[in-house]
Amino acid sequence: MATTTTNFNFPIPQSTDLVKDGATAIAALGTSVDTQFVDLKGGTTGQVLAKASNTDLDYSWVTTDDANAIQNSIVDAKGDLIGATANDTPARLAVGTNGQVLTADSTASTGLVWATPSAGYSNNGVLNSAFQVWQRGTSFTASSATTGYTADRWLGYRSVAGGTISRQATGDTTNLPNIQYCARIARDSGNTSTATINFYNTFESINSIPFAGQTVTLSFYARKGANYSSTTTNVLLTTGTGTDQNILSGFTGQSNVISSTVTPTTTWARYTYTATLGATTTQVSIGIIQNPLGTAGAADYLEITGVMLETGSTASAFHTNQPTYATELAACQRYYWRATGATVGWLIGTSSTAFEGSFQMPVTFRSSASSIEWSSMRLSDGTTATNATAITLNAGNTTATNTYVTGTVASGLTQYRPYILNAANSSAYIGFSGEL
Repeated sequence: MATTTTNFNFPIPQSTDLVKDGATAIAALGTSVDTQFVDLKGGTTGQVLAKASNTDLDYSWVTTDDANAIQNSIVDAKGDLIGATANDTPARLAVGTNGQVLTADSTASTGLVWATPSAGYSNNGVLNSAFQVWQRGTSFTASSATTGYTADRWLGYRSVAGGTISRQATGDTTNLPNIQYCARIARDSGNTSTATINFYNTFESINSIPFAGQTVTLSFYARKGANYSSTTTNVLLTTGTGTDQNILSGFTGQSNVISSTVTPTTTWARYTYTATLGATTTQVSIGIIQNPLGTAGAADYLEITGVMLETGSTASAFHTNQPTYATELAACQRYYWRATGATVGWLIGTSSTAFEGSFQMPVTFRSSASSIEWSSMRLSDGTTATNATAITLNAGNTTATNTYVTGTVASGLTQYRPYILNAANSSAYIGFSGEL
């Protein structure tokens, strides 16, 4: 008499079976196997076996896109992701646009959305990239005699007279991502010199080092005036291995990792460039060089805004270095602070013609202030106002948080009396620089 297998109870012929019984047992074994494995029969090319129930050997042939599997058709484009709208309910999430990041959002059907990074997303190394901050004024002569900072953190230079760098409204909400201001680099009307006008933003070393050894992308928006016909506007990304150097004075180990050109049109457009920085980089500078080869006139200018330098080989959606204007201003005031208004600070008379005192910086400078500039300031004791004839920096008593000054007037001060330093007219100011 036959026994059965352990797992599937197939009948097993025994050595003691008679010939007739053995044949019957073998037949029963074959029938049992054939019956149990019937679900393996059939199917078509490309189908796979799937469990039909919890019963042993209960299978069915199904296509790859089984109703209980994620369907191929749920994704239909490059970059699609699979999310879920509910329990056991997969759904397609289409890829976002360049520069967007995947963000959790409980109000979205899949709980996820592609979103533009907030302004606080600080991969952009460029301070004052949207030209919001102009503490020194909003229009500057670009010539060898007046080389210096224009918009905060941006240096202007031209070897001859006849150039102007100024703040302008972009006036374009269609082609720009809601950027209010730009810098206009212009050859003055009537000026015929073809000398270049140079515009630079140089990073402090502490802001340069994170880019060392990285692939980076430089991007910006630009447009030209109708009279600007140059096709050789230069774009530079310069690196060095020194510490907190000014690009106009030269970098140690200076190298142009990007040296290219841009051909702008009269419509705002974005331009991008990619490079890999050396592993020992400690200095970075961005240069936009206007080549005035067109017809000199009122519309002979190049405008730029939305400047970004970020790690990676793709330009992300534009965002400033800091999340708000207030924090962008504070970041710029690490290098320069200008005070205006009715009351600027308190000083003390040291004689009838001299005074001294200190100013607390609104933010900590990157180093002690190195220079001072001022115009039309006066000292007042509440009754009498006396114009300052000189205000100088006292470097020995100056720190990164407090700047000490001394100065003179023609006469009229009282020794040890406190005085208010304030503006003599609407254009008065006093400024302190800790620039590179």
